[in-house]
Amino acid sequence: MGSVTMRIFRGDATGGELVPYTVETDPGMVVLDVVHRVQATRQPDLAVRWNCKAGKCGSCGAEVNGRPRLMCMTRMDTFAPGEEITVTPLKTFPVIRDLVTDVSFNYEVAKTIPAFRPKAPEADGTRRMYQQDVDRVQEFHKCIECFLCQDVCHVIRDHEENKKAFAGPRYFVRIAALEMHPLDTNDRIELARLKHGLGFCNITKCCTEVCPEGIHITDNAIIPLKERAVTRMYDPIAWALRRVRGEPAGTPPDPDRPAT
Repeated sequence: MGSVTMRIFRGDATGGELVPYTVETDPGMVVLDVVHRVQATRQPDLAVRWNCKAGKCGSCGAEVNGRPRLMCMTRMDTFAPGEEITVTPLKTFPVIRDLVTDVSFNYEVAKTIPAFRPKAPEADGTRRMYQQDVDRVQEFHKCIECFLCQDVCHVIRDHEENKKAFAGPRYFVRIAALEMHPLDTNDRIELARLKHGLGFCNITKCCTEVCPEGIHITDNAIIPLKERAVTRMYDPIAWALRRVRGEPAGTPPDPDRPAT
């Protein structure tokens, strides 16, 4: 048994303050356990969002000592004895109350991304994929939509006005998962470039650093999307191939199509 002082944000959209609470702790506790103990013993009206307490639902995201984390996956023994811990809501999204934020921005962005559209079956009625193509997109499906990557991305974290033109790293992962799927026939490169602000990302990799699922957001999703966008817009060889194939000048080239 020991004790810890945790400073938790209390307030709503109109404002608030950090309130210190000192409570007893037990071995093996995580930050969410301590928040629940404060809720149970000191402040029953403390608002906090959570569900699975196993790092798989993404509900309990908050900023612990200024870093976006899942509270259920942040162990108390990682802090120095006697260290005061600060827990605040995700900065990028509007506060509803205490540690609960309004993340509806993310769901509105999701509605704008065209869904998976498979190509027609082959003559024998099957659809075939190479294992390496399956492996490439499998990583992206680990996303639990905790929105920590969205929270830490400075493009929208520090510039609220950019939300109208920047989807954020979580949705570049979503677009990459669809664009790189070997059976998908929809085209989302222009959407990512013009509507979702792919060019605003300056690949600082802060989103990758906070991802609790270890998804290589920058290297495996965002950079390949940028490469496809550049190929489409500026690669003279791709332009020439379109002319040779007799494709209209405005037809987007397929970056994965081999040269002939």
